[in-house]
Amino acid sequence: MSHPHPELQAPGPLAPGGVRVVPLGGLGEIGRNMTVVEHRDQLLVIDCGVLFPDEHHPGIDLILPDFEYLEGRLADVQALVLTHGHEDHIGAVPYLLRLRPDLPVIGSTLTLALVEAKLKEHRITPVLRVVQEGERLQFGEFDCEFVAVNHSIPDALAVAVRTSGGTLLHTGDFKMDQLPLDGRLTDLRAFARLGEEGVDLFLTDSTNAEVPGFTTPERDISSAIDKVFRHAERRIIVACFSSHVHRVQQVLDAAEKAGRKVAMVGRSMLRNMAIAADLGYLRVPDGILVDVKSLADLPDDEVVLVCTGSQGEPMAALSRMANRDHRIDVGPGDTVLLASSLIPGNENAVYRVINGLMRLGANVVHKGNANVHVSGHASAGELLYCYNIVRPRNVMPVHGEWRHLVANAELAVATGVPRDRVVVAEDGVVVDLVDGVASIAGAVPCGYVYVDGASVGEADDALLKDRRILGDEGFVSVIVVIDASTGAVVAGPEITARGFIEAQARFDEVVPQLVEALARATADGITDTYQLQQVIRRCVGGWMGRTIRRRPMIIPVVIES
Repeated sequence: MSHPHPELQAPGPLAPGGVRVVPLGGLGEIGRNMTVVEHRDQLLVIDCGVLFPDEHHPGIDLILPDFEYLEGRLADVQALVLTHGHEDHIGAVPYLLRLRPDLPVIGSTLTLALVEAKLKEHRITPVLRVVQEGERLQFGEFDCEFVAVNHSIPDALAVAVRTSGGTLLHTGDFKMDQLPLDGRLTDLRAFARLGEEGVDLFLTDSTNAEVPGFTTPERDISSAIDKVFRHAERRIIVACFSSHVHRVQQVLDAAEKAGRKVAMVGRSMLRNMAIAADLGYLRVPDGILVDVKSLADLPDDEVVLVCTGSQGEPMAALSRMANRDHRIDVGPGDTVLLASSLIPGNENAVYRVINGLMRLGANVVHKGNANVHVSGHASAGELLYCYNIVRPRNVMPVHGEWRHLVANAELAVATGVPRDRVVVAEDGVVVDLVDGVASIAGAVPCGYVYVDGASVGEADDALLKDRRILGDEGFVSVIVVIDASTGAVVAGPEITARGFIEAQARFDEVVPQLVEALARATADGITDTYQLQQVIRRCVGGWMGRTIRRRPMIIPVVIES
């Protein structure tokens, strides 16, 4: 099993006839999925998603893959292939198309409909090509065959990429639900056929590789949702992903049985479900949908709201309800149903929302206390099944944190894949397939690209560190006026502190020390304002560390008179 080394160098030229795989996101993390395949100086991109920020990214809206590897080579990209319509696979498409608007975007009907709606908001008119399972298309050097897979959103696809240097099979996100709500099975016959033909590199979804057995069928949770609806006293508020068509269908069906009306809350939820209904992926019972503004005219026990916020996102509807910052006031007797699993890293945010809702008197039903959600990803038993069907020559686990990738790798080894043919990589690590053998060839830059309001890529880790310090440690400004010729202090120091329990007068204690430090500095011939700012920062920072035991952001301002 190959492991990337932290000191990997830039890869050398790709061997003639070889195939290069460069993951730009989705390995070592949940989200931001994007993979570049290279062969004979041509590129194929598979997925282009976003990662949602957590508490370590204050003020950040989205995190994108790093497109630096593609700079100067966008003309070599033959197509962008999308496996399905979840945000962690399509959310960054507008930002890539800003760089090349005419890049052909390939995907299933629902996937491209969701992408097109997203691109309208960015005022981009894309070049779209709808494909169906079983279809086979040529994009430059890449012969792509699309295979139906089952996931938590309809119309998901795996893609087999045939090249003269070998065949790759990328599963995308998938599971093997044998009783899918839409009747669309993962096409294991196609997997077996491709295995017989020969799969040189199998890129497999790792998200549930640590979970033993098989993922529970979607329809098994319908009875649990029905039970919640039967026992709810007042309103029911359901939170799920805005693209989880299957879960919304189950909610609509349960509401119809219970004689309740349903209102969608949130722009993305309204948009995506309207698209799914228009295309026939969502069956909406007659008369069941109502506008959220008309809810006041209905009895509470006839109301269902479907909203976003199942991951504790601060600006999502459910979080705002928990903080009483939404027009929907949650109260005693209301039932809140979190119809999704926790994405790793979001646990604290989700439990914060649950606690907030329960404090308001709501009954909160979630996966931890009821069988109200099943995963959209293959568990260990399904992955073993796939390895035995495909019999790949090399394996590269994708889509998951490091522990998921390693667990998936061990499953491959258990089915007989040689350990040295299983490549565990992470974002930016380059894997070359040459003469039927996959190995790590180096690494390319692959950092986080932050969307911060209207700016893309301008925010960096230093800025986020400053924001975290401001949030955790507080802020101190020090203003001093000095004589331009002598460097003597003529006014101040004036100290303003924010985010401290100490009274403002407490900070007067450091003023004599500060005046003395500035006097010593000017006596030593230091008159440069930047150097004097550093003197102030060291003096105040040292005093605060000794007395208040805090390390705030210190902003010194030196004005010459």
